[in-house]
Amino acid sequence: MKASATLTRNLQAVLVDLIELHVQGKQAHWNIVGTNFRDLHRQLDDVVLSAREFSDEVAERMRALNAEPDGNSRTVASTTSLEPFPAGEVSTHDAINLITERLMGTSETMRNVHDQIDEEDPTTADILHAIIEKLEQYAWMISAENRTPGSVKQTSPAAAKSSASSKSKKK
Repeated sequence: MKASATLTRNLQAVLVDLIELHVQGKQAHWNIVGTNFRDLHRQLDDVVLSAREFSDEVAERMRALNAEPDGNSRTVASTTSLEPFPAGEVSTHDAINLITERLMGTSETMRNVHDQIDEEDPTTADILHAIIEKLEQYAWMISAENRTPGSVKQTSPAAAKSSASSKSKKK
């Protein structure tokens, strides 16, 4: 199979965000200070390692589809959808929020291109599913450090059942 221009463009968007997530994760890792430093420092190691592995997987998938990945630092800096990470020391509290935003932003990029990718190449869409799952798990685990009970609206099993029941009645 040869990737279309659309598939190549969509995978390139995913690739640059994953590379940027890796770089920003390292920036945070080196410059965080404050409460629970050690725990966040270690969590960031996990995020950075995964982002590196995911970017390699996406780039190699692009090559398998005869597309050319571009991980050049200029390309990444000029095309990523992620906001720049602040320079200098960052409190652990702020870093948690910043990294959670980057994790969710990278996941959002994948969700935005998913359907077009799935139409052309379901195998590649499956790769994105696994990456999204892991990035959103990291976002949940890292953001929990700053949360308090009730600070984020949750969907309970009873509410989900009620919502599904009312939707089926409308049909």
